[in-house]
Amino acid sequence: MTLTLDQLPNEIIFQILLCIPPTSVPALQQVSKQFNDLSQPLLWRYHCSKSFHYWSPEHAIDEKFNGPVAKVDWKNVFAQRRQIDRSISRETDSILGSQVGRIEKTSRIVEYGYDAKDTLLRHMSVADDADDVLARRFYSGVVLGSLHRTMAIREWVKLNDGQATSLERALAAFDMFVLERRKGDFNEVSSLLDQLAERFRLQCPNFADQSPRGRTVALAAYLRKENLTGVQGDSHYHDLQNNFIGVALQDPDHPSLPLISVAIFCCIAHRIGLHAYPCGFPFHVLATVKPPSGLDLDGDSVPSGVVPSLMYMDPFRSSEETELPDLRAQLQSLGIPVQNHQEFLDASPIDEIVRRSAKNIITSMSTVPRNRGPGSRSSTSFLDPDGALYAAFWALILLQNGDHHANSIQRARFLDFIVERLETQSPMDVGLIEAYLLPLLENPSQHGGLLDTIRVIRRGDLMPKHPKGRTTPETREIKYKIGQVFHHKRYHYNAVITGWDIKCEADSDWMAHMRIHELSRGQHQSFYHVLVDDSSVRYVAEDNIEIIHEAGPELMALAGQHFKRWDKVSRTFVSNIKDEYPDD
Repeated sequence: MTLTLDQLPNEIIFQILLCIPPTSVPALQQVSKQFNDLSQPLLWRYHCSKSFHYWSPEHAIDEKFNGPVAKVDWKNVFAQRRQIDRSISRETDSILGSQVGRIEKTSRIVEYGYDAKDTLLRHMSVADDADDVLARRFYSGVVLGSLHRTMAIREWVKLNDGQATSLERALAAFDMFVLERRKGDFNEVSSLLDQLAERFRLQCPNFADQSPRGRTVALAAYLRKENLTGVQGDSHYHDLQNNFIGVALQDPDHPSLPLISVAIFCCIAHRIGLHAYPCGFPFHVLATVKPPSGLDLDGDSVPSGVVPSLMYMDPFRSSEETELPDLRAQLQSLGIPVQNHQEFLDASPIDEIVRRSAKNIITSMSTVPRNRGPGSRSSTSFLDPDGALYAAFWALILLQNGDHHANSIQRARFLDFIVERLETQSPMDVGLIEAYLLPLLENPSQHGGLLDTIRVIRRGDLMPKHPKGRTTPETREIKYKIGQVFHHKRYHYNAVITGWDIKCEADSDWMAHMRIHELSRGQHQSFYHVLVDDSSVRYVAEDNIEIIHEAGPELMALAGQHFKRWDKVSRTFVSNIKDEYPDD
């Protein structure tokens, strides 16, 4: 006997509805009363969880998912997110369709916050056969980068204004500057820490019965056993990747500087009921652990009026407790007066830890060579160095240390890099500059200069652009296209073309040094701007290009980052300030 659809049990029909695209469900539910009467809250809750991964905080989505299903109008929640998704897609299409007003369109998308991320990631993953595949991937990536930076800067602004924020979010803000499409944003870092805390509970089932001291030592031992502290593998101590908590949590080797190792320890300690905080010891970072109220670290009661002692841990180096006399001896050997010891032994405020992390990034940029050889995971090949330096400068500008004069000098020194980045790589950050940097500039010359730059960028964004095609006899002679991958005939490296000139535009000294006159057509041939597989940017004559059809994954990944470079401005700034930031 064959059953018709309306004769099937509701449970079976419900499972069928789960397989139908959510945009088709409302039409299907109009087919019959039985379809319409099915458990709609469960259905739309399912589609909310499967269709959208990132949610802005105002949705309180975790609370809704964990609460009673019937108390939430899930169909309306889904409809709101779908409306946002459509609005963002329209703005993205408009950015692609016109070169005018892209800054304002980007700003409107960014104001949606986390609600925009799913949509932007979908556009970044458009199929290769899409008509506008390169432009769509690029501009959706630009907007997503602006969104990430906006969220990070707002987190630091909250911290500077005295609003509550967690250590993990304050440090994960650095990851947001170099994230691109990788995982490791605020919520994902918190989720990874939650998972580690749960794994610790499962592997140490008796930890709740231990004293605070015993739990602290057990946690440090667990993290060291899982290689979640320190630097392992082929990572150099100062590799840029070692400064990022999101990278440390996700990388198989979990490389991290002491500051990040301690931060991971403290964040997990809070999740298991310990009161652990980073302690800014000179040239190193430790963790200090406080006992619960009314108890000491061994779990014994403390008489009223007695202040129990603290304990110190160095999870980067050991799972054993660091004794206070040893720390005092180190401070004394550094020439620090006894009366000043306590300021180095107290828990450091979060903003101070962020400043130290920013200075560590600058140290990494000045210490590790760009490329230590084939296969090396150097700092500049693993992450975007310009983005990391950009993050460090923003953190130091926003999180001031109380010395007004020093802060003014620091802002002035970082300003040129910020402006260069704004003009060449991040014009969409104009709103961030206007909102958070411009008000801090007290020097009229600096304020006026930055304001002029902003006006030029905004004016240029509103001016219609005229296409420049290969319409002249000279430009029709350009043989190769942007995006093509080639092998250099003389120097045997692979690279991708990023731009071209009709003839050599370099100066005579460069042409003489590169022996351009020895080429068959000399300087009177097309020359190409290229990005090499070692991350360098070079200028290549057409005679030296041999197009290859298959590019290696490393070069394609490099090209996919929109040809980001370690430019002269970055090098100059790091060189000028590197001596101010010792090892941490």
